[in-house]
Amino acid sequence: MSESPHDAPDTPDEDVIELAAKIFDLARQGETATLDAYLAAGAPANLTNDRGDTLVMLAAYHGHADTVAALLARGADADRANDRGQTPLAGAVFKGEEAVIRALLAGGADPAAGTPSAVDTARMFNKTELLALFGAE
Repeated sequence: MSESPHDAPDTPDEDVIELAAKIFDLARQGETATLDAYLAAGAPANLTNDRGDTLVMLAAYHGHADTVAALLARGADADRANDRGQTPLAGAVFKGEEAVIRALLAGGADPAAGTPSAVDTARMFNKTELLALFGAE
């Protein structure tokens, strides 16, 4: 009896992996309209890579506030931490991306979420204006 392809262990489809890589690149590059089209077609807004980074994390870290806002509008989780416990908001604080910080807060991000949190990160870098924004003076 021969083994059919359906009996093989689950292996990721190369086309799916390629598409996911393209979607992650769109988030990194701030290609909001194209990324939004993929989300409208059914790509998950909370897609994560092998390090647990979400599309929001990648867009936030690379300074794309419009992309962050579009992802949040499509239901992405503003506080979803990566495998190291980092949140998009803490990453935006680290990078000094004020427009991204405001987009994340408008989308419901919690400044106390994650390790270190955005509050902890702001304290670490003595960003008093952000501590005030977070209500954590």
